[in-house]
Amino acid sequence: MIKEEYIIEGMSCAACSATIEKVTRKLEGVDESNVNLTTNKMTITYDDTKVNKDSIEDKVTKAGYGIKRIDGKTGTIENKKIEIDDDEKKEEKIKQKLKYSIILSIILLYVSMAEIVNLPVLDLFSKMSHPFNWALLQLLIAIPIIYIGKSYVINGFKSLFHLNPNMDSLVAISVATSFIYSVSQSFLIQDYPSVTNTLYFDAAAMVLTFISIGKYLERNNKRKTKSAIKELLNLTPQTALLVTDIDKQEFTEVLITEVHLDDILIVKEGLSIPTDGVIVKGNSSIDESLITGESLPIEKTIGDKVIGGSINNNGLFYMKVRKVGADTTLSQIIKFVEDAQGKKAPISKIADRVAGVFVPIVIAIAFISSVIWALSGQPLSFVLNIFTSVLVIACPCALGLATPTAIMVGTGLGAKNGILIRTGEALELIHKANVVIFDKTGTITEGKPKVTNIEIIDNSFDMNELLKIAGSVEKVSAHPLSKAIVERMEESNIIGDLAIKKIKNLSGKGIVAFLDNDSMVAIGNEKLMSLFNIDTAPYTDKIKESSLKGNTSMYYSISEKIVAIISVADTIKKDSKVAIAKLKSKGLEVIMLTGDNQYVAANIAKQVGINIIESNVLPTDKAKVVEKYQKLGKTVIMVGDGINDAPSLAQADIGFAIGNGSDIAIKGADVVLMRSQLSDVYRTYRLSSLTIRNIKQNLFWAFFYNTVGIPIAAGVIFAFGGFLLNPMMGSFAMSLSSVFVVTNALRLRFKNLN
Repeated sequence: MIKEEYIIEGMSCAACSATIEKVTRKLEGVDESNVNLTTNKMTITYDDTKVNKDSIEDKVTKAGYGIKRIDGKTGTIENKKIEIDDDEKKEEKIKQKLKYSIILSIILLYVSMAEIVNLPVLDLFSKMSHPFNWALLQLLIAIPIIYIGKSYVINGFKSLFHLNPNMDSLVAISVATSFIYSVSQSFLIQDYPSVTNTLYFDAAAMVLTFISIGKYLERNNKRKTKSAIKELLNLTPQTALLVTDIDKQEFTEVLITEVHLDDILIVKEGLSIPTDGVIVKGNSSIDESLITGESLPIEKTIGDKVIGGSINNNGLFYMKVRKVGADTTLSQIIKFVEDAQGKKAPISKIADRVAGVFVPIVIAIAFISSVIWALSGQPLSFVLNIFTSVLVIACPCALGLATPTAIMVGTGLGAKNGILIRTGEALELIHKANVVIFDKTGTITEGKPKVTNIEIIDNSFDMNELLKIAGSVEKVSAHPLSKAIVERMEESNIIGDLAIKKIKNLSGKGIVAFLDNDSMVAIGNEKLMSLFNIDTAPYTDKIKESSLKGNTSMYYSISEKIVAIISVADTIKKDSKVAIAKLKSKGLEVIMLTGDNQYVAANIAKQVGINIIESNVLPTDKAKVVEKYQKLGKTVIMVGDGINDAPSLAQADIGFAIGNGSDIAIKGADVVLMRSQLSDVYRTYRLSSLTIRNIKQNLFWAFFYNTVGIPIAAGVIFAFGGFLLNPMMGSFAMSLSSVFVVTNALRLRFKNLN
């Protein structure tokens, strides 16, 4: 199966996207085809042994639309920036044309309405004294307005001829009918002056102007929905400082496209980091807020990874390039967000089904209502008013925009907060979840051991002295427990610089070293102590008590005498307790999953407020635990580190991977939390709720508007002694409907997820 993306040109409403989906899905070998009206993209998955891109492009072209495949080159950050710039230039041209259309429409409206409201007019173009001149002037002003908006008319009839009518078809029929009728009536003015009351030049022109205004506002707002992508694109600098000689600090400025793997770059204070890499010289405080959502700067030094697009707050450092182009974290984030914005949520299927038959039904309603009024004895001008009003008030656009605009804004808001959501389906499903399963290590806890306590047994040693000796010994080991001791020493501002004569790591036991004064230092478990006949019996209860609290305790001996007991544990993340409490407040059942024994698990669970524990679970069995809750009819969120927990993440209804900002392309996860904070699970749940509520509001408005608007345009209220809708007002209402939906979606940008 091959998955490809295409840009679709010429779409104007939900009927267009529904048509393209229908014709492409009919092709043998096509597994899935989704068209996003907001992004103008089609994502299609197909079997290349049964269908090829030429037949796909041919189908779309025959349906009356333009199509262009997005390849690797068009998908790069540089090309995406060019696309945005091109869109902005096109927008400026559209804006200029719209200005002319509005000015001419105001003049036309003045000419047609002035005498009715007693405004001054030139006698030569008076409706009363020179009716033909008055009609001719309207015709001459209407022609350039229709020419400016000709794309709607051309595209509308083109779609109609392809038997795939859309919103443009409704506009084209109404404008053409009104205009032709008005031209024919103009020739009768000399003989029948009363026909001046049945001219629709102003209606034909104003329909196009109002629709153009609405579409411009809609496009403008749609562009705002892509603000998250644009901000991410703008993070990457255009150039980088390539080091030619690191010793002499010589460098040259090159384009970012000329940077390759393993190149050495220099990053000065205040500059954006050009690409992903690792610091090889120097240190700095890095602002990663726009990438990971982490608000505080992070201290980085030699060996630390840096992410392209983040800001070097202070200091100067050299970095080795580890990722370029589409492999960088920033490119992966942009791809992640774009993929999510291009995929539909299940809730959109309602609108899709309606959109597929909407335009033909509207045309049928326009004809039927016109025929009914004609049979009732109404004049042709009245019938034309009904026909045109029904066509222009109907708004398939609002239906088509209801879901994708909210999904775009929602996923964009998530990205700004360090939350990457893979699909619209996941975004919708999250707020329906009723069980959250957390892996313990690296999720609820930090995932790396820290010294929690040092109990001094021999008071002839003080704490600083013991830390200096232990740190000097443990520095040579890469074991996590050794690193925890060294970290504690460094936190106390102690330098472990004691000379070591001999040192040996004993696997599964600990570490033994001989200092310059020939004293032996041993740090490890009971097995290590027994090797040197060191008595641990007096301290067995202390070790057991510490273990029940979730600690790993080590004996620390000098010259074959125990001087201290060092306790190390994987500490709980700062926000774990609060985050779990918030999830429980929403009625979610919270479960902790761990391979630890029940005593360690119970201690951690108690600290964070979790009552249900699944302990002693092997990594291979974690997915079975998720499945167990699913069989009970639960919708399950699984939260893990995204690597060791891949099977359980894939098994869950929604998999959350907690990453550190550089491991975002995790295949098994639907959501990636880049800040490694548990509070982001709650934020994602709230984001899902807000987005789906926004979609429901949009869909309600779209259906309500059309359900109420079309009968009014068809003359239902007039039949009971009420008013008759003018086509101009119908087109104005239609334009506002689409703008309302997009504007409502934009409100999501300002929501607080806490």
